Amino acid sequence: MKVLFVCTANRLRSPTAEAVFTGRPGLEVRSAGLDAQAVRPLTAELVAWADRLIVMEARHREAIRKRYRTALGSRPVIVIGIPDEFEYMQEELVVLLKERVPPFLV
Repeated sequence: MKVLFVCTANRLRSPTAEAVFTGRPGLEVRSAGLDAQAVRPLTAELVAWADRLIVMEARHREAIRKRYRTALGSRPVIVIGIPDEFEYMQEELVVLLKERVPPFLV
């Protein structure tokens, strides 16, 4: 399964998710950000690559649905509800990710 994690700037939350889930059997993971200044900006190609998109906030899902409707098709965009208040690899963020993401990887 190819999973794309998306946040705003691809500096903290989605790269942490990518790091946490990289190397898990049966998963290919990447991350991207919606902001034009993101470390890895989201593209239609990345959206099309993913089997499943996991976003941090509902506004990310709405932006993806609007901007990438064609590339997205019927693939799910899952909101895990993690606010932008964590640092990269912060212990609390890692715990939340390990708690909220696995149910969507089956």
